[in-house]
Amino acid sequence: MGTHSAIEWTGSTWNPITGCTKISPGCKNCYAERMAERLKAMGQPNYVNGFKLTLHPHALELPLSWKKPQRIFVNSMSDLFHKDVPVEFILQTFQVMRKANWHQYQILTKRADRLRELDPDLPWEPHIWMGVSVENQDYTCRIDHLRKTRACVKFLSLEPLLGPLPKLNLEGIDWAIVGGESGPGARPMSPEWVVDIRNQCRRARVPFFFKQWGGVNKKRTGRVLEGRTWDEMPVVRVPRPHSFPLPVLAANR
Repeated sequence: MGTHSAIEWTGSTWNPITGCTKISPGCKNCYAERMAERLKAMGQPNYVNGFKLTLHPHALELPLSWKKPQRIFVNSMSDLFHKDVPVEFILQTFQVMRKANWHQYQILTKRADRLRELDPDLPWEPHIWMGVSVENQDYTCRIDHLRKTRACVKFLSLEPLLGPLPKLNLEGIDWAIVGGESGPGARPMSPEWVVDIRNQCRRARVPFFFKQWGGVNKKRTGRVLEGRTWDEMPVVRVPRPHSFPLPVLAANR
């Protein structure tokens, strides 16, 4: 349930939840779905349900056993803010992140509306980063929801980028990742879209990370943009230890 990751912008993955459902065009060729079905076929016990949403309470405290500080992508195989994830389980996940505060955590969601709803009760810390996925202009509303949260580090995953994003509002955003779709059926990404986003980030002084061009063979297409790689990261903020208890969330949410 925890592995070193090949994802360029993180170090490890932690999946106390697996499985998801599709809600927008970026989900069409979901890499996590392909991987989950493959792991199910291999008999991996955490994927007996394939890509059906599944909670794994036994994996919740895994980061506490990792003594070396890591940058951890939370639920790379799911979405913490999926409507079927109980609020109590979300809170338990945050509690572990607060306890194991020598790591940095990167949470990514397409359910920005639920994120915004629960935000007042979530115990944010500087080492817990929150991001939203935006694949085209129709879903920039997710950025508005993210901007209104109390997360200390807010980031965008503009991947798979399926269209231009010419007028991004980057106010309050700390980091932007851009990447093309990869794997079977990968949809094309125009270089002009990438360059425009890069230029917007530079004007707004937002760190820009270019993950990949994508395509059927992402290793062949690589990740070089205009002669160089772009690996900018947000400013790292050191967490402060806390001893007060977590808030109690409303039971009817």
